Amino acid sequence: MEYAIGIDLGGTSIKYALVDKAGNSFFEGKLPSFASVSAAKVMEQLIKAATLLKDEAAKQDWNVLGIGLGTPGIVDETNRIVLGGAENIIGWENIDVASLMEKQMSLPVVVGNDANLMGLGETKYGAGRGCTHVVFLTVGTGIGGAVIIDGKLFNGYANRGTELGHVPLIANGEHCACGAVGCLEYYASTSALTRRFSILAKEQNLSFDTEINGELIVRLYHEDFPLAVECMNEHFYYLGRGIAGFVNIFSPQRIVIGGGVAESGSFYLEKIRAVFKKHVIADCALNTKIVAAELGNKAGLIGAASLIL
Repeated sequence: MEYAIGIDLGGTSIKYALVDKAGNSFFEGKLPSFASVSAAKVMEQLIKAATLLKDEAAKQDWNVLGIGLGTPGIVDETNRIVLGGAENIIGWENIDVASLMEKQMSLPVVVGNDANLMGLGETKYGAGRGCTHVVFLTVGTGIGGAVIIDGKLFNGYANRGTELGHVPLIANGEHCACGAVGCLEYYASTSALTRRFSILAKEQNLSFDTEINGELIVRLYHEDFPLAVECMNEHFYYLGRGIAGFVNIFSPQRIVIGGGVAESGSFYLEKIRAVFKKHVIADCALNTKIVAAELGNKAGLIGAASLIL
């Protein structure tokens, strides 16, 4: 049997596993990423995760073909160097991550953007399997995404494209963290949902015994709490409009949506589909289905491993 080491680097933790050609994962684990310390410390943790898996494979007499790594930020067209754009990892720019890991691990290494690899994982082994054209969206603190065309990741020139969360949605809208205005992420992310709810709750002198987050708002929505209903409906409206735009451009077979709030129940997709139908060009959406992601927090590491397998 042949395996690849799949690693998903995040601002808080590093998730890792050995993955086979069927997308099954083994010896899954998690380490702190120390992203707030330094890039050198992050590299130490990546090497540690890869070493743990290489040692486990050796015990099982399994053949490891290489290492796939998903990382926040922009990766160069050779899939080896992190150029920058990972605001949640200190100093994570202009680093030849592949060469540094290859020197330590004596295995080939391929690096890709984390959202792209989550989409690739879902397309090959999750909610998009069997499809050649897929748009993947992860709705969380921000909105990340990936576009699969003819079974391959579409990255744009020099790996700079598919920033789906930063498609302009509102003309003369609010300023986004990316520097632009009116971005989908600013209006339709889970952060946007909680920000809007918190602002309106303060205006209405409402207080809660727990942290205001997506889970709380969804629970209150099901209880018909007026403010939660208002904010969730606004969330559905913006996200449904954004998805309609992607379908009008790409006409995919699947729109795969992942993320905590996005995976909170079938009602979520039903609400988005209702908005989507009002804004999409019908002929573009003839074969499109909007579905929930299936791989959960393993999508990134499985997608990363698939770069090797």
